[in-house]
Amino acid sequence: MTPPHPRTRGLVPLALIAVWLVVGALLGPFAGRLGEVATNDQAAFLPRSAESTRVLREQTAFRQRETLPVIVVWTAEGGGPVTSRQRPAAEAVAALARMSGTAGSPSPALASRDRAALQAVVPLRPDLGDRLAPTLERVRAAAEKVPGTRVQLAGPAATQADLADAFSGIDGVLLAVALAAVLVILLLVYRSLLLPLVVIAGAVFALGVACAVVYTLADHGLVRVDGQVQGILSILVIGAATDYALLVTARCREELAGGRDRHDAARAAWRRSAPAVLASAGTVALGLIALLLSDLTNNRALGPVGAVGIVCAALSALTFLPAVLALLGRRAYWPAKPVGGTGAAGVWQRAARLVDRAPRRVWALALTGLLVCSAGALTLDSRGVPLDETFVRHVPSVAAQQTLARHFPAGAGTPVVILADAASASRVARAVRDTPGIAAVTATGAAGRPTDEPRAVDGRVRWEATAKAAADTQAARDTVARLRAGLHALPGANALVGGYTAQQYDTLRAAERDRAVIVPVVLAVILAILVLLLRSVAVPVLLVLTVALNFTATLGVAALVFGGLFHFSGTDPSVPLYGFVFLVALGVDYNIFLMSRVREETLLHGTREGVGRGLVTTGGVITSAGVVLAATFAALGVIPLAFLVQIAFIVAFGVLLDTLVVRSLLVPALVRDAGDRAWWPTRPGAGERDSRPPAPGGRPPAVLRREDGA
Repeated sequence: MTPPHPRTRGLVPLALIAVWLVVGALLGPFAGRLGEVATNDQAAFLPRSAESTRVLREQTAFRQRETLPVIVVWTAEGGGPVTSRQRPAAEAVAALARMSGTAGSPSPALASRDRAALQAVVPLRPDLGDRLAPTLERVRAAAEKVPGTRVQLAGPAATQADLADAFSGIDGVLLAVALAAVLVILLLVYRSLLLPLVVIAGAVFALGVACAVVYTLADHGLVRVDGQVQGILSILVIGAATDYALLVTARCREELAGGRDRHDAARAAWRRSAPAVLASAGTVALGLIALLLSDLTNNRALGPVGAVGIVCAALSALTFLPAVLALLGRRAYWPAKPVGGTGAAGVWQRAARLVDRAPRRVWALALTGLLVCSAGALTLDSRGVPLDETFVRHVPSVAAQQTLARHFPAGAGTPVVILADAASASRVARAVRDTPGIAAVTATGAAGRPTDEPRAVDGRVRWEATAKAAADTQAARDTVARLRAGLHALPGANALVGGYTAQQYDTLRAAERDRAVIVPVVLAVILAILVLLLRSVAVPVLLVLTVALNFTATLGVAALVFGGLFHFSGTDPSVPLYGFVFLVALGVDYNIFLMSRVREETLLHGTREGVGRGLVTTGGVITSAGVVLAATFAALGVIPLAFLVQIAFIVAFGVLLDTLVVRSLLVPALVRDAGDRAWWPTRPGAGERDSRPPAPGGRPPAVLRREDGA
C-alpha cells in the first residue's frame, strides 16, 4: 500500500475519528434501548417443530384469546384451615375480571385438600409488556381483601414479571460493572492514564453501533431479543473490542519503540495486526452464525446478534483505535514509555525457556491435568434447573410456587394440555387417566372453560391434566414422555401433548439435537479458517483439538463448582452449547494471535526460535486480553439468573484456563516438540529464514536466553 503524502496523512486519522464521534453521538443511545424491542416471554422461544409448539398454535381455537395466567394463592394466617369467612375469596377473584389487563373470567377459588389454602387462576393479556407488573399489583391488591389470609402470586405471569425485574439491570448495572472491570485491568496493563480511556471509548462506540443494528433487526421482526441475548451482546462486544485493541496497541508500541514516527507506527501496527484480528473476528462470527442451525429461537437469535457485535468490535479496533494512535503517538502511552515487550516479559522469557528445554514434559503434564479435569464433565447434568433454582436470589414467584406445591398437587396451575380428534375422545381420556404420574384430568369446552364433557371445536377436543410431580422436575417430564408414548400409539387419535412441562421436555430434546448438529459445524468452520490463515493442516488440527479439550476440562470443573459451591442441581440445556461456542471460538482467538506471530517469526528464524519469540512477544498481551474477557463475562453474574451465572463461570474460567495453560504451555510445547512437522504439508520459511548461523553448541536461540527479548 502506497503511504499517504506527509501533508495529508494526518487528515485520514482525523476524518476517521470525526466519523466515529458522529456515529457514537447518533447511535450510542441505542445501547440503552434494546429493552424496547426485547421480549422475555419464554413461549416466543420454543422449538419451531416441537409438539408443544404445535399445541400452542392449535389450542387457540379453544379460547377467545391467548392469555398469560397468574395463579393467586391464599393461605390462612397462622397456618390454620381456611375459615367460612374466607371462602368469599371467589367473589373477590370475580372482581378481578373487570380489571384492565385481564383477558377473561378467572377460575373459581378452589380449596386444597388440607383446607389450608385457596387458589384461583386469573388470565391476563400476554401483550402487557411494561404494564405487567402494575397489573399484578392490582391483582394482589384485590386478592388481599380476603380477611385473615396471606396472598402470593405464582404462575407464568408472576415468573415473567420476576424475569423482567432481574433483567432490569442489564442496561445500567451490567454495563457499568463490565466497563469498570475493564478500566481497572487496562490501567494495570498499560500503566497509562489516556490509553485505557481510548480503548473503552472504542468499545462503547462499537456497542452503540451493534445495538443500533440489532434494534433495527428486532424492530422489523428479523430477530427476537430477550434479556439473556441482550446481556451477552453487551459483554461480547466490550470483551472482543478490548481484546482486539490490546493486540493493536501492543503492535503499535513495538513500532514506536523501534523508532518509527506516530503515523508510520500506527500504519505498521494496523498492517501487522489486521490479519489476526480479522481471522479472529471471522472465527467467532462464523461460530456464532452456526447457531442459526438451532431449533431454539433464542439460540438462533444469539447467532446473528452476536456476529453483528463481533463485526462492530473488529471495525472499531481497526479504524477508530489506529486513528487515535496515529494522532497521539507516544502520548497515548503517557506516563509510560513505549518499549518492546511488556512489563511481564521476564515471566514469558522463563516460560519460553521452559518450553524450549523440556517441551515433551511440559505438554505431557498440561495434557494430563486437562484430561483429569475433563473427567468431571461426565457428571454435568444439563437437563434443566427447577424453578426454585432459576433465580439465584429469593423472588416472590418462586416462593408462591413452593406454597402452591405444599397444598395442591405439585403440577397444579401448570397443567399438561392434550389435544385429540373428537372421534377418539373417550379412548384418549381413558389413556390419559391411566398414565402413571397423572393426578387429575379435566376437559375443556369453549373459551377454555372447564367442563365435564369435552366440546369439539373444529373436530378437536382438549383436556388439561394435572401431574403429580412439580411441573419443572424430571419426574414431570418423564410423565409427559409416557403420556405421549401412550397417546401416539392410539390409532386415529392424532393426539398432541403440550403445556409448560412439555415445552421444557421439547426444549431439552432440541438442545441435545442442537449440540449434535452445531458442534461439528463450528469445529469445521474454525478448522477451515485456521488452515487458510496458517497455510497448514497439522497446526490447525492441533489447535482445534486443544481448545476442545479446554472446553471439556472447563465443564468438568464447572460440574464440581456448580454442585459443591453454588448448589445447582443441574444446568440449563443451552448452557453447554453456549459455553462451547464461546470457549472454542474465543479460545481459537488467542491461538490465532499466538500462532500467527509464531509463523511470522518462523519465516525468519525457524520453528524452534519462532515458538520462543512468538510466546515472548504475545504472552503479555494475550494474557491481558484473556483476563479482560474473563472479567467482562464474569460481570454477567450481577444478573441474578442461574443461566447467566453458569455462562459467566464457564466462559471466565475457561478463558483463563486457555490463556494460562493451553496457549501458554500446551500449544507452544507441542509445536516446539513437533518442529517443522507442525507446519505440514508446507515448510514455512524455506529460503526465507534469517541467514545467521545457528547458536554455537546447540545453545537456545537468543530470544530464549536474554531477558530483554532482543
